[in-house]
Amino acid sequence: AAGVAIVLAVAGYKGWEQYQTSRRIEDGARFSTAKTLMENGKTEDARALFDALGRESGTSYGDLARFHSAALRAKAGNLAGAADDYGKIAADSEITEPLRDLAVVLGALHAINNPSADVASVNARLQPLSEAGNPWRHSALEILGLIARKSGDLKTARDYFQRLVDDAEAASGVRDRASQMLAIMGSK
Repeated sequence: AAGVAIVLAVAGYKGWEQYQTSRRIEDGARFSTAKTLMENGKTEDARALFDALGRESGTSYGDLARFHSAALRAKAGNLAGAADDYGKIAADSEITEPLRDLAVVLGALHAINNPSADVASVNARLQPLSEAGNPWRHSALEILGLIARKSGDLKTARDYFQRLVDDAEAASGVRDRASQMLAIMGSK
């Protein structure tokens, strides 16, 4: 009886493993089809396929599809819709934390270009990402600086940009942009 139980357990595990593999292959094929549609300029069809894959897939292809769908929405000029899509990704506990944080950053980028966005809410979502040790801190600091500048709080904007200039771990392009923003704003 124990031997039969072991054989059944191994068979069940192998069956589940095979199912997961075939599901990932199917999702990969759907994702590839959506990417091809997107590259051929059929963005509405691509977005529909990305949306379906994002809803139906439990694999990482579904997560990536949701990001692509949001990006296509933004490219079509629907910044509020894209920010909302990224907000839903950021709130999804089934997605890994680095991807949720990326969704916060991307959503913030689209929100700051949307005149009707709730800037205080965007600011609050970005603050935790701006802390030392967070892999998205440089992007978060840059966006926080842009938000502060846009809202007229030049002192806070300068502080954010100066933090970037002084951070040796920041990419040179980020430090250069921060330095340029400091030069544009002056030293008041």
